[in-house]
Amino acid sequence: MRNQGVPARCDYRTDAAQPNQPRHTKIESNVLETATTPSRVKMTGAEWRLVILLVLSIFINYVDRGNLSIAAPLLEKEMHLSPRDLGTLLSAFFWTYALFQLFGIAGWLADRFPVGWVFAAGFFAWSASTALTGMVTGFTALFLMRLLLGIGESLAYPCYSKMLTTGFPEEHRGFANALIDAGSKVGPGLGTFIGGLLVANVGWRWFFIVLGIGSLLWLIPWLIWMPQRYKMAAAINVKDLPSVAQILAERSAWGTFLGHFCGNYFWYFLLTWLPLYLTRERHYSMEGMATVGSIAYFAIAGATVTAGWISDRLISSGRSATKVRKSISCGGLVGSTIILPVVIVNDLNLSITLLMMACISFGVYTSNHWAMVQTLAGPLAAGRWTSLMNGVGNLAGIVAAWLTGYVVNETNSFFLAFVISAAVVLTGAAMWAFVVGEVKEVQWHAT
Repeated sequence: MRNQGVPARCDYRTDAAQPNQPRHTKIESNVLETATTPSRVKMTGAEWRLVILLVLSIFINYVDRGNLSIAAPLLEKEMHLSPRDLGTLLSAFFWTYALFQLFGIAGWLADRFPVGWVFAAGFFAWSASTALTGMVTGFTALFLMRLLLGIGESLAYPCYSKMLTTGFPEEHRGFANALIDAGSKVGPGLGTFIGGLLVANVGWRWFFIVLGIGSLLWLIPWLIWMPQRYKMAAAINVKDLPSVAQILAERSAWGTFLGHFCGNYFWYFLLTWLPLYLTRERHYSMEGMATVGSIAYFAIAGATVTAGWISDRLISSGRSATKVRKSISCGGLVGSTIILPVVIVNDLNLSITLLMMACISFGVYTSNHWAMVQTLAGPLAAGRWTSLMNGVGNLAGIVAAWLTGYVVNETNSFFLAFVISAAVVLTGAAMWAFVVGEVKEVQWHAT
């Protein structure tokens, strides 16, 4: 029986008792002990409070990253921007967002310093950049604000993984990750609708100012309720942290990188090209397109929460985390290939039904893939592994947007674009199933 009087802590030490044996990192943590033996079915009040704050933060995150697209029509006219200028501004976010993760900077910060304060700093940076965007003038200043936004938001997912890995047992991570993922899907849906109304009524500048300052209010409950374990750096020797080279040497790491890329390709394909497909190929009005698009986002969110809850219940009952997480994630990606007949069938109602089924399947996938990564990386590498994975994954945003545009331009049809999307998610399922190994913590050797 565990000693309930000892506060949970994360104390990383190295085993020096056997000098002739390879040094492995040991983790002494009451919280993490519960992760290895499924026991608690329900999340505690503290866990719920933390998850709710993180869900709100990712909702704000996705509204802030998409706000420039909402304001683009007015911004373009006021500042006399060319399509090339606007494209440069829209892409600026990904320059720092992807690169800070791809080079492991965001993950290193999350692993090396108190993760609660690192996350608070990132949140402040991206919210402040949003508010300042409404105050600055000139193309260069706007560009710099988008770069700052990318830097701030690059810390989000590495910090989420670090916090969930060190604060949640295995049987709660699926649902917690699913709720956070749902927030990332609801954000674009509600953000587009509410943002459009604000821009139309108060102008784009006040839209950014109100959104940025309003977002900063989130920091108040975070500073009040931030768990104590996230306020302090772990008692760890820097040499005990696995290097980026060690992470890259793991076959499972590459499976998660490529699997995440494939899943993100599908997501960015929907995010960037679904509106045009619905209006051009299916002849929806702007209002109809917005309705179908919003329902698709909410379908993904609903599916991810449901699948995350089911996966955790199965693991709590004693089922293998490897079988549960892999089956649900791979099954979701395979099911997402139903996106292909969406473009083939002539009946509009059947086409939209198939689209919703594909989105639901994708939501099933997104419920568990982060939980697998957090378990594999463990507390010592959760930040950097997530950072590298999300950096690679977000390159899919560039590839999906460009490749789809090229294919549609060359063929004057969306058919091949849908074929590519279906093939990519099927490849992603193979990555998670066969390249990623058993879902258990990697035993890192101290450097």
